[in-house]
Amino acid sequence: MVKKIRKAVFPVAGLGTRFLPATKVMPKEMLTIVDKPLIQYSVEEAIEAGIEEFILVTGRGKQLLEDHFDHAYELETILAKRGKAQELDVIERIIPDPGRMSYTRQRHPLGLGHAVWCARQFIKNEPFAVLLPDDLILAKPGCLKQMVSAYENIGGNIVAIEEVPREHTMRYGILDVAEDDGYLARARGLIEKPTPDHAPSTLSIIGRYILQPEVFNHLDKHETGTGGEIQLTDAIANTVGDIPFHGIRFEGVRYDCGTKSGFVAANLAFALERNDLEADIRAIIKDLV
Repeated sequence: MVKKIRKAVFPVAGLGTRFLPATKVMPKEMLTIVDKPLIQYSVEEAIEAGIEEFILVTGRGKQLLEDHFDHAYELETILAKRGKAQELDVIERIIPDPGRMSYTRQRHPLGLGHAVWCARQFIKNEPFAVLLPDDLILAKPGCLKQMVSAYENIGGNIVAIEEVPREHTMRYGILDVAEDDGYLARARGLIEKPTPDHAPSTLSIIGRYILQPEVFNHLDKHETGTGGEIQLTDAIANTVGDIPFHGIRFEGVRYDCGTKSGFVAANLAFALERNDLEADIRAIIKDLV
């Protein structure tokens, strides 16, 4: 019987330079899709999947992330006095129970593997999830919940995957596939950002992971890989053979909100999912095009 996934790590220490000047003083994870910041979508996805503890790996200038998931007493008092019950409920619902959300700082930008390693004391000897807020996924049920359902049957390490054009393999970690039934792909390994001619497949890893704590045995070595960074994919690859490793094709659409075009597309897609906005957004799009 596999251990329950209770904890999730959110690496949020990046500078967000692609979105300057908006991210000069505001964390990129606080950029909003319609009316919620990216980080909130990720936390809500984790909650839906049954996650109980949330670990944010932050950096300098990320105080707003902590404030977002805390009480804003002046605002709450004003809303209460004005009878704004709905608005008050919206901001109170996002506050985790005491002790459920923790923060640790990645002092140097040494890669995703290093960011996850910074959360090791919170994870200890449990399997855990990793969610990258830049990858926003429109899915019902949420991507992580789909992954947890698969994990309960097969265990091991699981990553969310999607097909990419071969010319884009240099942007992603790519699976080396042993078996593939169209839903789950059992991998014999993976390569971080291979050139198209060296890519073993076109199945790319996106920002959702379920990992066993053994990955820390390899992250502890602080070995650098592609780009001179400590790569999470390298640590996962080093567990293959000892721990089952699968990629799951989730049902949903992923938006790369680390790019401006992906961010705009996500705003449109999520707005069109809203009953209160769909008609207006469709009219606006029609007028623009």
